[in-house]
Amino acid sequence: MAAGAAPALGALLYALLWAATAAAGSPAPGAFGRVYRGAVNISAEQVYAFAYSREPGQVDAVRVYVNSSSENLQYPVLFVVRQQKGVLSWQVPLIFRGLYQRTYNYQEVSRTLCPSEPTPEAGPSDQIIFVDVASMAPFNIAYELLVTRLENFQLETNKAFNFTASPSQPQYFLYKFPQDVDSVIIKVASDVVYPCSVVSVQDIVCPVYDLDHNVEFNGVYQSMTKQAAITVQRKDFPGEQFFVVFVIKPEDYACGGSVPSSIHGNVNRTWNLQRTKNLQVMIVPSIKKSVYVQAMFFSFLSFLSFYLGSVVVAFVHYIRVRRKALAGRLSPEDGDRWRNHTYCRSGIMTSSHPITASTPEGSSYGAIDESSSSGGRQLSSPERGLPAGSDTDSSVEEESDFDTMPEIESDKNVIRTKVFLYLSDLSRKDRRIVSKKYKIYFWNIITIAVFYALPVIQLVITYQTVVNVTGNQDICYYNFLCAHPLGVLSAFNNILSNVGHMLLGFLFLLIVLRRDILHRRAMEMKDVYTLDYGIPKHFGLFYAMGIALMMEGVLSACYHVCPNYSNFQFDTSFMYMIAGLCMLKLYQTRHPDINASAYSAYASFAVVICLAVLGVVFGKNDVWFWVIFSMIHVLASLALSTQIYYMGRFKIDGPDSDLGIFRRAAMVLYTDCIQQCSRPMYMDRMVLLIVGNLVNWSFAIFGLVYRPRDFASYILGIFICNLLLYLAFYIIMKLRSSEKLLPIPLFCIVATAVVWAAALYFFFQTLSSWEETPAESREKNRPCILLGFFDDHDVWHFLSAAALFFSFLVLLTLDDDLDAVRRDKIPVF
Repeated sequence: MAAGAAPALGALLYALLWAATAAAGSPAPGAFGRVYRGAVNISAEQVYAFAYSREPGQVDAVRVYVNSSSENLQYPVLFVVRQQKGVLSWQVPLIFRGLYQRTYNYQEVSRTLCPSEPTPEAGPSDQIIFVDVASMAPFNIAYELLVTRLENFQLETNKAFNFTASPSQPQYFLYKFPQDVDSVIIKVASDVVYPCSVVSVQDIVCPVYDLDHNVEFNGVYQSMTKQAAITVQRKDFPGEQFFVVFVIKPEDYACGGSVPSSIHGNVNRTWNLQRTKNLQVMIVPSIKKSVYVQAMFFSFLSFLSFYLGSVVVAFVHYIRVRRKALAGRLSPEDGDRWRNHTYCRSGIMTSSHPITASTPEGSSYGAIDESSSSGGRQLSSPERGLPAGSDTDSSVEEESDFDTMPEIESDKNVIRTKVFLYLSDLSRKDRRIVSKKYKIYFWNIITIAVFYALPVIQLVITYQTVVNVTGNQDICYYNFLCAHPLGVLSAFNNILSNVGHMLLGFLFLLIVLRRDILHRRAMEMKDVYTLDYGIPKHFGLFYAMGIALMMEGVLSACYHVCPNYSNFQFDTSFMYMIAGLCMLKLYQTRHPDINASAYSAYASFAVVICLAVLGVVFGKNDVWFWVIFSMIHVLASLALSTQIYYMGRFKIDGPDSDLGIFRRAAMVLYTDCIQQCSRPMYMDRMVLLIVGNLVNWSFAIFGLVYRPRDFASYILGIFICNLLLYLAFYIIMKLRSSEKLLPIPLFCIVATAVVWAAALYFFFQTLSSWEETPAESREKNRPCILLGFFDDHDVWHFLSAAALFFSFLVLLTLDDDLDAVRRDKIPVF
């Protein structure tokens, strides 16, 4: 066809259109930008035809504005728009339904017609649009009609665009991916919180779902108050283009707002509320694949440097020990014994004080004579005669055999209730039995981890699948301004940042394994240092702590696959266990014979996790729950304090009569609280327990009064405060007893304090909150701060992993200065 034939054909088509409408009694074809006013009834309808020419490859959008002053819902005005490949219809008044079947009508409606696809024709093409106006009313209903062509329908990269929308006047725009961009972030902002709105990304398919009741039918969407962000990848749209749809909701309930006060109590009335919102949209390119690679290298190399540091420390110390041996300061036999006996934070040797450097007689912790603890030394002496490898004898594995000291059962109460206790008094049981008792912690936590993690992984995979299939991004509470997808994962950066917990947890296991091997070698050599000197070496709790740290990384990663209200306990469960295991290990250090069994400890953790789940469900508004929880908290604190104060030897028993329990309680109260009120029998323990109870009671009162919504974090705060209190008490008492802090534990203490301070700073930079609605949570979203890939919470993951690692090293190396001190010289506190 010749080039000049296309305009001639368009003129002929226009003439035929005019003739057809004139024959039907309709007015002449309409013109863009002109307002048409008329009236319709059951016997009179109007048809308008709009024709326009489109250039090759151009996408044109047409917007239709209609208005009717009638509020008669029985006889609405019906508008039907017919295009080449689709039909769009609506009524005026346009009715929206809200909460509790409330209805809202709008007399002004404006809709954008679905643009036709560009054609590969060489010349311009003609398009025709018919607008039918009708009503079943027996009387005339006036209306207005305006049809315009949109000038700014296609959004540009890195260029902000401002517009206005309302429930009856939604907006949507087209975006095409540039050639060198594979992923973009759609950023939407508004100066006002309400009205609540929805941002949707839909494929180039007609019809476009742009009303409140159908916007969720297609594509990806999220609710919005002041800001929203959606990451879109080119691979998800075969046509390399998409629509960005903006819908204003008739009510603000979905965004955390309340129903307007004028509506309360008028459920069946219809209200004509005018709700408009000014919005700004800007589409910016997302990060490239190279940034993903850099972020992964950074994550792994940062924590692998800890492995390198451990190797360097080990090598340096090995050289120092060899130089001493070669210099003649140690004989070869003594050098081997020294190396097998001494330790450092990486599980390799560090110099300990010789026996002659033990605590002087005058600076001992108590005033009791050294001979008072001789019984403990005599009872532990059979250990020296144990054959090599006997600590693995299966004949002593039964827990019923743990307390195998019938010859001293009668004097336990006497020994453990002395005013001044030494480590030899509380390390009287067979070392093999006690060591196996603590290994149960390790095997039990592995079992718990497997049975706990597998359902969690399955559940979060289901969550992610639901998000991907439905497109509902209100299910998960991400930081959408820094959520980088990879594969099926919506926020890969939040998952990658947990690799530190797993790597450092495994490194800690290697360090503990190294110490364990060295200790076994020393035992096989019947090293006198190991048998009668220093803190008894039981590594079961340390192994359990390492597994717990690794599992915290796994479960935190699972939680961040789709963080929300329902699965937050996944992120905190092993935090409770880590804090509890650290307290148990700190107590076990100088109370090896009377620490809690693994079964009772994990049962207690299970109760805490159950309370956390109940708190998440009932803790928001139910006062009865907080009353019961506060009572349980206070009573548990008192019961635990009693057990600690009396070294586990307090029993509510007495004569055979039923009044024996009360007589025993009254006697204890009179003896320890009234008779010795001026100075308790165990002053140091009493000070610790008084401060600890005040802290816990303060937590209970705070929870009862303020009822914090984040109950899981509230419980975690209780655990952390108690752990810090006990650790501070332990270090103070250690220094008070003239004990020393070696360079390595001192460095670990300083590093722990510094890293925890930095980690907590980033932790309190709230980027999202499942305590609020998804739209309100997005108001807290912030851009990435590290490598353009990680946000503040990711930095918290990195730093908290390092802080926990250093904290574990503190517990592991804190008493290395006592390796050459006799146990009857080491005080118990």
